[in-house]
Amino acid sequence: MKKAEIIAVGTEILMGQITNSNATFLSRELAELGIYVYFHTVVGDNPKRLEEVIRIAESRSDLLIFTGGLGPTEDDLTKQILAHYLKKELVTDQGHLDKITDYFAVSGRKMTDNNKLQALVIKDSTVLKNDFGFAAGMMFTENEKNYILLPGPPSEMKPMFKTYTKPLLAASMNGDSIHLESRILHFFGIGESKLAHDLSDLIEKQSNPTIATYASDNEVEIRLTASAKTKSEADRLLDEIEKEIKLRDGEFIYGYGDESLADVVVKKLLANKLTIAAAESLTAGAFQAELGAHAGVSEVLKGGMVTYQTSIKQAILGVSCEVIERDGVVSAACAKEMAEKIREKCESQIGISFTGVAGPDSLEGHAAGTVYIGLSVEGFLTETYLFHFGRDRNHNRARSVKQGFQLINQFIDEKWQNA
Repeated sequence: MKKAEIIAVGTEILMGQITNSNATFLSRELAELGIYVYFHTVVGDNPKRLEEVIRIAESRSDLLIFTGGLGPTEDDLTKQILAHYLKKELVTDQGHLDKITDYFAVSGRKMTDNNKLQALVIKDSTVLKNDFGFAAGMMFTENEKNYILLPGPPSEMKPMFKTYTKPLLAASMNGDSIHLESRILHFFGIGESKLAHDLSDLIEKQSNPTIATYASDNEVEIRLTASAKTKSEADRLLDEIEKEIKLRDGEFIYGYGDESLADVVVKKLLANKLTIAAAESLTAGAFQAELGAHAGVSEVLKGGMVTYQTSIKQAILGVSCEVIERDGVVSAACAKEMAEKIREKCESQIGISFTGVAGPDSLEGHAAGTVYIGLSVEGFLTETYLFHFGRDRNHNRARSVKQGFQLINQFIDEKWQNA
């Protein structure tokens, strides 16, 4: 059972009304069992098209996992179509029917006949209990193909898979399972094309582990995947390839797995007992909002100001008239004073500032995407950094926020911990 296909049934997915998060979850869970997902398929609530999808999936996959289409409405036809296709009988699972009947009795609501459809299962299948809903899941083998039917709502599907389906799958592997281990490396400050170029020879000769680069939100990630008989052997393979990648572009790696750059910085601020304050112009509070999304950040975030207009930079933050008149608000001098003033006013150890031109128009002769970031740290000389992002307004603002986190990340690693 090495090749799997996940088939999501539901017109609402095709129309973009909901996101197919089930496929992401199942792919990760199956990878832990050493089962490779080769295809993700989405099909609407149409009998003919669903039969066609089943036929295609059987021709290329060993394991077919269906999500959705097990409910009580007329368009919930997954098990009916699959049973017809395989010439199998549908029977009532008494345990699920009793659960449905009891619910309506207790709630005082009248149960209509269509609710009984959720208790129908394909004959001779292993029934998968639904702890958080009414639709029964099922698992069976027919003609050397393996079929699993799961409900569509993630709140029902995920616990059904973890509690009942995954153990059955693991047992069916008969000790022949392959450990499939993945590791995600996050990079900031290097483009996908440059990273792929630096690793081109590794990518070209890859076999095990595999290397895949992905451009995400203003950064790049690499997914390394290794397969082996044991987890420790797979981890060893991942360690070896990661070491080689670090030799080439390790300076741009900031984290692993699901952690964001902001996650990493908040952890380092907490670990080093560093407090921070921010003065924001073009980012309009986005940097502080990102910090505030993390639990426990009140221990390190002293406060900040959004000083969008020049008069506020002067009257409230305290940027000098001389700097504004001589250098303008889009300048290293202004970023320097903003960082220093906010650190002083909030009595924090770190002060960071953002000023520049988000766009679409230019300002003070500077093109859209021109950004200055100031970093003032107690006991260190204040430094300012100039960036030219030069894309649309919201990209420039989001990139500025991430760049600010990266500057703090680098400062802690390179200067604070070595002071």
